[in-house]
Amino acid sequence: MNTTTKPYILAIDNGTQSVRALLFDLQGHLVDKAQVMINSYQSPQPGWVENDPETFWQALCQACQQLWANTSVPKSAIAGVVITTQRGTTIALDKHGQPLRPAIIWLDQRRVEQIPKLKWWWEAAFRLIGMRDTVKHFQKEAEANWIAQHQPQIWAKTDKYLLLSGYLNYRFTGRFVDSVASQVGYVPFDYKKGCWAPAHDWKWQAMPIKPSMLPELVPAGTIIGKVGAKVALATGIPEGLPVIAGAADKACEVIGAGCLTPEIACLSYGTTATINTTTPRYLEATPFIPPYQAAVPHHYNTEIQITRGFWMVSWFKEQFGLHEQQLAKARGVAPETLLDELVNAVPPGAQGLMLQPFWNPGIKVPGPEAKGAIIGFGDVHQRAHLYRAILEGLAYALREAKERIEKRGGTRITKVRVSGGGSQSDAAMQITANIFNLPCERPHLYETSGLGAAILAAVSLKLHPDFATAICQMTRIGRVFQPQPEHANTYEQLYRRVYCRMYQRLQPLYRDIQDITGYPAKV
Repeated sequence: MNTTTKPYILAIDNGTQSVRALLFDLQGHLVDKAQVMINSYQSPQPGWVENDPETFWQALCQACQQLWANTSVPKSAIAGVVITTQRGTTIALDKHGQPLRPAIIWLDQRRVEQIPKLKWWWEAAFRLIGMRDTVKHFQKEAEANWIAQHQPQIWAKTDKYLLLSGYLNYRFTGRFVDSVASQVGYVPFDYKKGCWAPAHDWKWQAMPIKPSMLPELVPAGTIIGKVGAKVALATGIPEGLPVIAGAADKACEVIGAGCLTPEIACLSYGTTATINTTTPRYLEATPFIPPYQAAVPHHYNTEIQITRGFWMVSWFKEQFGLHEQQLAKARGVAPETLLDELVNAVPPGAQGLMLQPFWNPGIKVPGPEAKGAIIGFGDVHQRAHLYRAILEGLAYALREAKERIEKRGGTRITKVRVSGGGSQSDAAMQITANIFNLPCERPHLYETSGLGAAILAAVSLKLHPDFATAICQMTRIGRVFQPQPEHANTYEQLYRRVYCRMYQRLQPLYRDIQDITGYPAKV
């Protein structure tokens, strides 16, 4: 690196919808950006979502080349490259490091019919503590079990089984290596210790993965190699640049939003809506569901998910928002702008319309029988009420998750920061502030996952001495939405007296629906 110019970090964010190549300075400014959309997902059968692993790599290369074509930052000023990716996307490679089949994407809903049998003592132990259904869910969802059962000839040739993060690290460095903070998926990982599960662990019996198939694990922020000549040619990234092990996109988002301590919650309003805190203590916000390893080594993220979070906004737009889409096109504005107008045309509480956002079943809370619900319809209700009820329902669900984290951890959450695509909606931000009855802070920039990865790299390369300094220097608060007392009171009543009772009252009906229709399929 040229020491006469100030250093920059190249962060690559391989999300679900696009790959972004992002240049950050050490003050957290996004200096330049290039984005390549990912439109190559395939669905060979309903509920399946796959993609050729090579298309991820090609999109990454294209994004980098576009960045160099449009930035004035000299390549000599780049100090290092770090990668953050979508979570839970799996890739099977042969002994030559070539993909054997398309990557199975985290959104994929296929499940196995038959699951590997566990030793009798594990079966007995899980039944005793009420965990058997959770373990069965894990086994049925594990992509490795599906490949072994439905494509045994492919599984027999599988030499390495990687998450997308590990695959991109391999393409960059030639090493099978991955960050402990990227291990979110159905793999035999010990979330408490941050390593592969010990030999006696039940996870090795629950799926056909062998230890030799998995990459070497290193702490987030470890330098795992240097950019080689072939990669430099494909990406335009300078040869010899250090490659730093990143963390999963949500983990990076948490530190990119400046959430380093347990009293600050990071809400992510993305395809999946989540609430996270960072804590040095291993804390199961939901009993028997482990926290994930944080981007900060020796810390954990107490994540609770609403799996169809702001996907529901896309669902509404597709099913009920044709008018706004056409009007937005005519006016040359984003449809979300007009959707915010829809929300603001309806009073807080949506005139009694209440939504429970379980469009996807859960594992424990909610359980596998869960479905979405809307109650309180009357003749006053229109599309605008439904849209507002979606935003309110998501905020109610995340507030319930916040209270679960507080109860389990013993630390009161006093600040809320919101990132992800949904954070760009002023209406969603104000609703969140009112439902949480806390100030809701929007980070200074939208690309919080990439910024979190850049923070990791800055600490790794000693450009900042520690995470506290890096987060202080590289993150800032943008706009703050204050709760409005009169509306916060309305929401408090609706939350306590209605929302908190909905799931318990509806759960037996969900079970009956499941028994009668077979949907969602039983674990």
